[in-house]
Formats: sequence, structure tokens, C-alpha cells
Amino acid sequence: MTTTLQSHIAGRWLGTEPAQALRSAIDGRVVAHTHADAIDFGEAVDHARRIGVPSLLALDFQQRAARLKALAKFLAERKEALYAVSAHTGATRADGWIDIEGGIGTLFAYAGIGGNDLPSGNLLHEGPAVPLGKGGGFAGTHVLVPRGGVAVHVNAFNFPVWGLLEKFAPSFLAGMPCIGKPATATSYLTEALVRLIDESGLLPEGALQLVIGGVGDLFDRLDGRDVVTFTGSADTAAKLRVHPNLVRQSVPFNAEADSLNCAILAPDVNPDDEEFDLFVKEVAREMTVKAGQKCTAIRRAIVPRRHLDAVAQALKARLAKTVVGDPAVEGVKMGALASHAQVADVAAKVARLREAAEVVYDGGPGFAPLGEGTAHGAFFAPTLLACAKPFDAAVVHEVEAFGPVSTLMPYDADSSGIDEALALAAKGQGSLVGTLVTRDPAIAAKAVPVAAALHGRWLVLDREAAKESTGHGSPLPPLKHGGPGRAGGGEELGGVRAVKHYLQRCAVQGSPTMLAAVTGEHVRGAKVREGDVHPFRKHFEDLRIGDSLLTHRRTVTEADIVAFGGISGDYFYMHFDEIAAKDSPFGKRIAHGYFVLSAAAGLFVSPAPGPVLANYGLDTLRFVKPVGIGDTIQARLTCKRKTDRGRTDAKGVGQGVVAWDVEVTNQAGEIVASYDILTLVAKRGGN
Repeated sequence: MTTTLQSHIAGRWLGTEPAQALRSAIDGRVVAHTHADAIDFGEAVDHARRIGVPSLLALDFQQRAARLKALAKFLAERKEALYAVSAHTGATRADGWIDIEGGIGTLFAYAGIGGNDLPSGNLLHEGPAVPLGKGGGFAGTHVLVPRGGVAVHVNAFNFPVWGLLEKFAPSFLAGMPCIGKPATATSYLTEALVRLIDESGLLPEGALQLVIGGVGDLFDRLDGRDVVTFTGSADTAAKLRVHPNLVRQSVPFNAEADSLNCAILAPDVNPDDEEFDLFVKEVAREMTVKAGQKCTAIRRAIVPRRHLDAVAQALKARLAKTVVGDPAVEGVKMGALASHAQVADVAAKVARLREAAEVVYDGGPGFAPLGEGTAHGAFFAPTLLACAKPFDAAVVHEVEAFGPVSTLMPYDADSSGIDEALALAAKGQGSLVGTLVTRDPAIAAKAVPVAAALHGRWLVLDREAAKESTGHGSPLPPLKHGGPGRAGGGEELGGVRAVKHYLQRCAVQGSPTMLAAVTGEHVRGAKVREGDVHPFRKHFEDLRIGDSLLTHRRTVTEADIVAFGGISGDYFYMHFDEIAAKDSPFGKRIAHGYFVLSAAAGLFVSPAPGPVLANYGLDTLRFVKPVGIGDTIQARLTCKRKTDRGRTDAKGVGQGVVAWDVEVTNQAGEIVASYDILTLVAKRGGN
């Protein structure tokens, strides 16, 4: 770690003159300084647009996904260097794991999402195409394309590694260069991360810049091509979203703000139930992991009034066993807050909460963190409060102490009534996450639709889920992170959804042939190419979108139905009971739908060994019309989409993924079955 931190701007490290001193959260020693050198934000934005955008778009979605995977591997091999720096933030090894390996894991996750869900190229077709005319010659669809701008990511102090990487990964996949601005208090860890990334040489030039210190006039230099994301306090989010230039230029602004998240103990749970212990453990864990400095932490623990004392005593006993101090000392389970300023802020917020709540536990007058020099550190004792009348105390639903602090709130209910608890949850005015601990599926079914309106994520926890649950406070790459109202109204993560946030959606209209050319996918009704070579005989490189085969015909017989029933064991009455079938909406016996698929495969498959290696699935399968005895079917197989994932088999032979559009029609030309087949197709040789 450098003595004076540096920004990474326009491909170079900038900053030599020390400015603000940054102190260790453990013992108060100065560990780094920000730099006093001014940043030319005009240069930074110009570099991102002029250099970063073209260098990113020289790669496609698949290639950028591969770079993310390589970067994740590179960082994973060097993670101990980050853990060493992370110790200054007050984080225990377990806290650092969430931040450091959670961030690296997010890179791996988005590498997988990009490789599996995104095409080759830089245009994502968000189909299906829809007909806009009666004759089939005019249709429309949606495409997503890179915006051509820069993503500015302003992050909070609590996750210096994960905070940057969870935003960087999807924006990088989307082809958008990033300017990351970490919170100053822990920016020395983010700087260490970016130095490793720069050392890797894996990112195209201009893909990532780092700002140490303030953002100056950066927001004034953005326009409608750009995106701003923010993680931090609700108050700061409210100020940033109305920045005059962001409003004037209609710059998309995504906020993920701290919120007064809750956990509800359902009225069906009693103190001798396993779920009671799960609730206590979850609240205590969210108070002590990262010393409670998580935007998802449980700030309000809502419990049946008859169990208030039991919950309070159980939590008090668990918190009293939590060893606080220097994480380097054996046995320490909770570290320090990130800065001394944060200690003052949390203390002030607790004082406000105590206007309406009593202290259940705060470490007592003898609270003393373990470790040498910790008297000068940024430590704060786990603090549990209880508010006897939460419906009458607005402060407990409005003030958040961003540390190891939670407030117990009782509600009145019988064994199934949860309305009061949900009303208390709603008083948070929008939260990132809530948890319901219950044994009763009926209570969950009643609560979730109500709670979902004001929460971005909702965890239903019972003994079955607890065996694998990642917990209340853990955002996961496949699921959205964000919430309404006070939580910022934004959305991050959520699988491929996060990538789409950084792309521009556009509706496209035209003939099916033109739409196919634009999207790089075959669109029903577009012109096809039929030739002497069966499409299954072509290697990946030789296949073109629109290569097609119209098969010979096959008439379905009663013998076909009987034979398929015997093979499959499917003797459903519609296939075998003449009388019952006549009384059905179809008025006759019909063939099995899966027989139609099998028969269609028999019509279009080229049986000899060739480039098509494996069929690994069907998408969008629909049985459109029934096929009866005596009907004649025919299939059209068309190369719909090609994705080159850059993969090879054990022999080093390259492979690509090909999606084939299949239409099965009857003697009247009506579609009876429609689906996509996904296949692995070999390349001609080598890679």
C-alpha cells in the first residue's frame, strides 16, 4: 500500500502530495493519505469515451465475460494482499471474506452469466419479434446495445472491494467503461484492489479509472449516454439524484441506500422452537458482522409482545459472548467501525434512538476491546435497544445507527395474526431486505405479497432453509439488490438484469428479413437459405443465420400412437380412449405431443457422425395445434442463433453453440409445434 494514495486517471497513476490522513480503525495510526493533486475530470471522461468505449467494444459480450473470469482468477490468487490491507478497516477475517471473496465471486458469477446468457457480438436481441401486420411482412422487436458512455460508480465505505466489483462486472460486460469513486475512509483498500487489476493487464485501456477523494466537477461533464450509480446514505442519495446536470441531461441515476431493514418473528414461533433460535442468531449476526456496517443489516427486530422478554434475554446473552477487539487477536469475533468519524455518528444516532427506546445491552461500563492500542481505535459495543410502543415512536423508524445497533419492537397478535408486524415493517418507508421467521407456510403466503411492495428482497427462514441459507444480509449475484422508497428506488445485480441496466433498449420495426439482419437471429417469416448440404453437416464457422432445411412429410398413424404409448408408458385417455376423446374439446384421439417432437427429429436429423456434437435442450416449446390420426406433418429446421463461447473440447477442437428454430406444420400449413433446439457444433479444426 502506498503512503500517499493515487488516483488512476487516463491510464496513469496520479497523486504525490499528501492531503487527508486516513487512520487505522484498530489503533488510530495513520495508514495512508489521500492526495492533494487536482484531478482533471474532463480528461477522465474524455479518456473513457475516446479510448475506453472503442477498446471495450473491440471485444464482444463473450470475450468480455472471458476477461472477467481471467481477472477473477488473478485476484483470487492474490487475495491475501487485500486481506492484509483490509485489517486496517476493522474487519475480521470473516468480514473480509464477505468483501474480498464476495467481490471476486461476483466477478466469477458475471463471467458465467455473460458466457451463458449473452450472445457473440455487441447487440442483445430482447425478443421475441411480434407481427405488426396481417400479411407477415412487417414486425417489431427490441434490441439492447452499448450506450457509448461512461458509468460513474460512487461507493460506500463498508465494502471497499465488493462495492466496486459488483458494479464494475455488469457494466464491463455491457461495454461501458467505469470511473469508480470509493468512500474516502477506506479508499486505501480499493486503491490496493485497482493496483492489482492494473497489474493484471487484463482490462482494455480505459475500462476502469479510480478517483481518490472528491468528485469535483465530474457530474457536470456527463450526458445522456452516461450512468451514475450510488451506494450510501439515503440523504446523500437524495442530494445527488437532483444534481442540476444529471437532471438536465436525463442521466440515469441508480441509488442503493441504507435502509431500516427488519426481521419479523412470526406469532406461530415459540421459544422452544428451532425457528426461535434461528431468529436470535440472525439478528445477532447482522449486528456483529462488519460491526453492523451493512446496508442490509437488521435495524428493527419485530417480535410478538408475549415473547419480547424471551427474545431480549436470548439476544443479550448471545451479544455478551461476542468478543470485540483487534481481529488479529485470537478469539475476536467483531472488529471496529471503519473510522473514528463513524463512531461519533453512531453514538449520536443511538442517543436519538434512546429518546424512544431503552437499552437492553450495550457492553456495560467495562466494555474494552481486546488488543494493543485498541483504546485509540474506532470500536463501538454491540447495542440492543427495545421500544415498548413502536407505533408511537417515529424516531425508531427514521433514524439509522450504521453500526452494531438494533431495536426490538413488540407487536400484538394471536397465533396467526401478523398484520401489526407488517404495519411496523412498512413504517421503514422502503427497505432493501426483510426477513420473516416462521414455521407456517400460510403465514408466509399472507406476509410476502404485503411486504414485497416495500422491500427489494424478502427472506422466509425456517429450519429447512436454514441448512443452506446465505442469511438475511447477503446480496447474491442472481438476485436483485435494491429496494423502493428510502432504500433508493434502485436495482443492482439480479443476473443478466444488471447488464441490461447499462445497455440502451431500442424498438426496431421492419420486415422479418431486416429484423433478422439487425438482430443476428433468424426471425420467423424472414428469408431462408436452402442448399444441397444439410445444415447439420456444416461446421460452426460455415453455418449462417437463416440456413434452413424443409423436410419430407410423414403421416401419423394409429400404429404410431400405440407404439409410442408402449415405449413411453403414456396411456393418457386422449391418445387411446376413442369415446372419451370424442367428448373432449378436440373431438378425436390425438398423438402425443412428445411423439410429434420425436417424429420431427426423425424428419430433420442427419444421422451420420458430423459437426453436430450434442443436443442439450429445448427452449420455447409450444404444442400449438393437435395432431390426429391421418394428419401429415412436416418440419422446417433453421439456424437461428450462433454463440461462440471460445471453448474447446478435451482434444482441443473448438465448439460453438447453435440454436435452431423448428416449426412443425400439418397438411394445411398450420403450425402444430414450435421450439428451439440448442446444440454444440464443432469448428472445422483447432480453435
